[in-house]
Amino acid sequence: MYFERPTYSQNWLDYYGTSTTFIDFVSWPFLNVFGFNYEMMMLLYAWFGFIGFLYAYLFFRENIPIKITVFKNFDFLTLILFLPNMHFWTASLGKGAPIFLGLMMFAYAIKSPKDRWVTLLLASIITYHIRPHVFLFVAAGTVLGYMTGKEKIAWWKKMLVYVIMIGSLIVVQDTILGMAGLNESDDLIQEFETFSDERAGELSDSGSGVDMANYSLPVKLFTFWFRPLFFDAPGVLGIIVSLENLIYLLLFFKILKKGFLKFLKNSPVSVKMSLTTFFLASLAMSFVMSNLGIIIRQKSMVMYFLFFVIYYFLAQQKYDKIIKLKKARKLQMQS
Repeated sequence: MYFERPTYSQNWLDYYGTSTTFIDFVSWPFLNVFGFNYEMMMLLYAWFGFIGFLYAYLFFRENIPIKITVFKNFDFLTLILFLPNMHFWTASLGKGAPIFLGLMMFAYAIKSPKDRWVTLLLASIITYHIRPHVFLFVAAGTVLGYMTGKEKIAWWKKMLVYVIMIGSLIVVQDTILGMAGLNESDDLIQEFETFSDERAGELSDSGSGVDMANYSLPVKLFTFWFRPLFFDAPGVLGIIVSLENLIYLLLFFKILKKGFLKFLKNSPVSVKMSLTTFFLASLAMSFVMSNLGIIIRQKSMVMYFLFFVIYYFLAQQKYDKIIKLKKARKLQMQS
């Protein structure tokens, strides 16, 4: 359908909109002007996904120059860049590749918004048009990051980020709320709960359905982040995904340490933005997802934000150890 729909109308603007419609809008000129066939469209979107991984690499490497190894000398960055589930959903015609591209472009550009404003603007446009609610989480994470980050940033730069992000949310609030049918509601919380229950019920009617509606919040989040595991893997592909989820879980254990909260308090904008975006997206989607297949696909958008936080924490620990060793050697030489 992603391949056929854009050919139904000869008017490009008929396809302008958000969510699935925007993918048809992006595909229209390639199909109707350049004459791409099905294989060429698949390759085009796989290229979008590849560029997303390129920005992901730049985002990690620019912010964390220290090399970190995990699981007995596996390079951390190499490991997460080649996780198969991430590439499965970003290598085909659909939402997965361009939304991943938009998010990674945004993460890369936010480090220096003044110099990368074109990249930041394009990333915001892509993210908003494909998944308006995810743009909400990214904008909230950015504002919180700039409010609490350890960097000394000029007040006018902070105000510029606040005004742009908050102004953008005000402008597009109707579209974001409309995604869940809440734009005409007087009781947003009650309506969201109703929407969540209905959506969860719809998605649970399958072989990989799970009873998310009756789970506690910690179990909802655990399910969204780390399931399926081997005990509930749906088929052979489920076993492959379970192995990858086990890697996620083992990496997550690395931040369950006493020093993590102190690290978080003194962390830079990029870390706080990443953690806020990851947690808000996880919180919202865990309420409406009740199908392991959908969960596997949806979380591929945001897991790299968690990986970034873990990577930065491990790098900070390694850097602190290096500094302590240097100080100890200096005192030893002096004595």
